[in-house]
Amino acid sequence: MQLTPDELVSEFHDAVMELYFARKRIARLEAENAELTARLAAAEAEA
Repeated sequence: MQLTPDELVSEFHDAVMELYFARKRIARLEAENAELTARLAAAEAEA
């Protein structure tokens, strides 16, 4: 399937936007993981 230049630009833009939002989700998940790890370490220290 051949894409026109405008379609290629649109596909590229869509891919960039998906990557942007995926990176935001990854950052949120990493922060959540760090928080849960800290809570687990604190709970283990109490026990």
